[in-house]
Amino acid sequence: MSISQRSSTTYNPNGRSSERHLPVDLLRGLIIVLMALDHANYFVAQQHSSGEYWGGPTPVFPSTLAFLTRLVTHYCAPGFFFLMGVGMTLFAMSRRNRGWSDRKIIQHYLLRGSLLILIQIFIINRIWESGPFPFPPFYIGVFFALGGGMILSSFLLRVKSLPLLFLALTLFIGTELLHPDPALWNLLETDLFNLILLRSGGTASFWSNYPILPWVELILLGMAFGQWLQKKPLKAYRQAAITGLVFLISFMVLRTLDGFGNIRPSPGNSWRDFLTLVKYPPSMTFTLFTMGSNLLLLWFFSRISNAVRSVVNPLVVFGRVPLFVYLLHLPLYLLLGRLITPRGSHLEIMYLIWLLGLVCLYPLAVWYGRFKQRQPPNSILRFL
Repeated sequence: MSISQRSSTTYNPNGRSSERHLPVDLLRGLIIVLMALDHANYFVAQQHSSGEYWGGPTPVFPSTLAFLTRLVTHYCAPGFFFLMGVGMTLFAMSRRNRGWSDRKIIQHYLLRGSLLILIQIFIINRIWESGPFPFPPFYIGVFFALGGGMILSSFLLRVKSLPLLFLALTLFIGTELLHPDPALWNLLETDLFNLILLRSGGTASFWSNYPILPWVELILLGMAFGQWLQKKPLKAYRQAAITGLVFLISFMVLRTLDGFGNIRPSPGNSWRDFLTLVKYPPSMTFTLFTMGSNLLLLWFFSRISNAVRSVVNPLVVFGRVPLFVYLLHLPLYLLLGRLITPRGSHLEIMYLIWLLGLVCLYPLAVWYGRFKQRQPPNSILRFL
């Protein structure tokens, strides 16, 4: 029996059970682990890429290992937005079954989205400022976009899957069409409205890596998938595999043509150049490559047998408390970097410290996962 054919069950104090979709938790857990690798690379090795923008210099990597280390972490941000959309739909459905009104569900997400934005501004940005590289006082990061996208998408939770997919496709193509030419890089720094909503860039005091609208398309895709998952899980996971393959084939076509859908041309003719994609904001090719891979991974996790469950269970543990792990792992790797590698390190050393950090985080994630399940549905502690 595959994991998709049975759900893990947790219990609240009233004895009622709530089902969880294990492949979703597994993918989220894998993304957490890869995200930790990316940030260990930043704080410990101090070899994090500074490129991947729609204009300016393209990223330079000192080795193939450095390039691959960055490449695998590209799956994280798209996966976070997609899985947030899945979670929003599943949460809304479960709360309606408990008698919540649509207004109460929207209010919940307005609060939660606002909290994510505040966490970005007052907690995460302060940690980045303490890191090894200069950092702007005000930064539009992934939590800002997650919170803003959550707020906007919360008003669409009653919309059926096909209209959601149409709107996602409109954003997917429309944000690419609206994007300025790469030649205008460094000429639009003060347009704050566009920096928050449409494109990356800014000044030394205000910088945007994650404008909201180019990422909302993935939240909407996740919301549509959540509806399929709630109705027919096995069919939904098969559809994820088919969609993932279509995405990867489309990526190959658009990247080979090297025109529309790439935002800027490939920097060269090598395989590394072929996979050097614009992430800030995500080009169509970046989204197709990363989400195609994420959807195939989701299908793969749905096929894992119960005998393998104990091996991958740490991913489930991390995947069920993602915000808690996120808020812990940044100061942890910042501290490890300061204590062990204050001047940076080779990637081999960084990988060992990355694993050490995961070992430290795992028992805390186990504890908080159990603590979280004992909290009432309205508790703010469940946000973590």
